[in-house]
Amino acid sequence: MKNKISLSFIVVLGFLLFISCQPKEKQVFITVDDLNDSLNTLIIMHPTVNNIKTIKYLTDNEIIPAKSKLKIVGVFHDDEVYDYNESKAYILKHDIDNVFLLSTNHKLNTDIIYHKNSCSAFFESVFKGSKAIIFFGGPDMPPACYNQPTSLLTVITDPNRHLMELSFLFHLLGGSQDKDFKPFLNQNPNFTILGICLGMQSINVATGGTLYQDIPSEIYGFSSVEQVISTETNQQHRNYYTNYSTDKSLVWGSFHQVNFTDQFFKDIVAEGTYPNVLSSHHQCINRIGYNINVAGLSMDGKVIEAIKHNRFKNVVGVQFHPEPPFLYEKHEVIRFIPNQPSNVSYLDLYGGDAGERFHREFWKRFGQMIL
Repeated sequence: MKNKISLSFIVVLGFLLFISCQPKEKQVFITVDDLNDSLNTLIIMHPTVNNIKTIKYLTDNEIIPAKSKLKIVGVFHDDEVYDYNESKAYILKHDIDNVFLLSTNHKLNTDIIYHKNSCSAFFESVFKGSKAIIFFGGPDMPPACYNQPTSLLTVITDPNRHLMELSFLFHLLGGSQDKDFKPFLNQNPNFTILGICLGMQSINVATGGTLYQDIPSEIYGFSSVEQVISTETNQQHRNYYTNYSTDKSLVWGSFHQVNFTDQFFKDIVAEGTYPNVLSSHHQCINRIGYNINVAGLSMDGKVIEAIKHNRFKNVVGVQFHPEPPFLYEKHEVIRFIPNQPSNVSYLDLYGGDAGERFHREFWKRFGQMIL
């Protein structure tokens, strides 16, 4: 009997030792209490697998230069449509040690997003625990967020994401909706915010601006895909060939030139040149937001392509996409037209001053802003 007890004890002890020796799963989901390195933390909103891949590509390849390895924290609302367990699984699978996820579940609606609300403390903690935030692109926001009726051409797919990001930006920057509200950036005017595509639109709307809900119909008077693709390239703001759904390998955006008007951008563009950028949007800024300045326009002057804040110098928005890795890889072949062969990359088409130099200098400038 004694031997049986001893044997059982040894088995249990061995099992416990085995369990204790197993490597612990990395903590991916964190809380605001874990934001303890404001000098080295970059926040990315909407941290999908694709957005994590993108920011890792830009930082690992030093397209975004940094003196030390950034801690990257992806922030989202629990009620967004994306399953962020996919992001967690990707981080664990690839043993990524500097990317974490942080969420909030406080409910928001259009009546409270531009005032102090249940998310305010969370927003302030994220702000104080970081040095910069990137707001990535995405789908159409609810026009109710800028007090407009919803166009038949507006497609709303992720309202809770928009409510959270708009409210966060209002808390960061303030807006005409409540001019007595003290924006967080009053505490740190050099804080960096970058809005890309939807992110730029969100900066504008959060500060009190509005949007055109469809560029082809409202700005150019077009009513068909055929009208858009027959016009000049500089008036096409996404690849409308994808509407046909006959070729899933097409690049999702279109390339067109931009006329930058603000010195921030002029300093990184060769004199007398208009770089080709990648766009994929059908909405754009209409009425400009509070304390927002136009920094770049489409070549015909009809579409706002870049903005800057006139109080907070490191708040920048671009309507185009400077972030996709294929813009920096010569082997990444792109196709625009269905069922037509192509063997060219962005760098083949727009190398040097035609576009490549601008994109690299843009991210270099961003890196300098967060050093």
